[in-house]
Amino acid sequence: MAPPIILTASQSRAGRALIEWTTEQLAEASGVDPQTIECFEARFRRPTEDQQRRIRLALEEGGVVFIAENGGGVGVRLKFNRKEVRAINRWEGEGGTPADDDVW
Repeated sequence: MAPPIILTASQSRAGRALIEWTTEQLAEASGVDPQTIECFEARFRRPTEDQQRRIRLALEEGGVVFIAENGGGVGVRLKFNRKEVRAINRWEGEGGTPADDDVW
């Protein structure tokens, strides 16, 4: 029995494109070597199951929603609309560290 597919190369490429991440940004977020991601997305070599999970989790945390096989194939979409994603990206660098604010 074949192991379950956690992530396809096209889902990784498409998810990265949707949130406008470079291979290096995905590598940093997932802890997976950039060359491993590049080889995976080019369909040269499939990463380990653990690496696929880490890539998928990083993309999900970045705002990607994975669509399961539904007769039309697997896919991805944004968790937020583009306006929300831009706002979140803008907010990430504002306000200093969380411990510095007075909000309770």
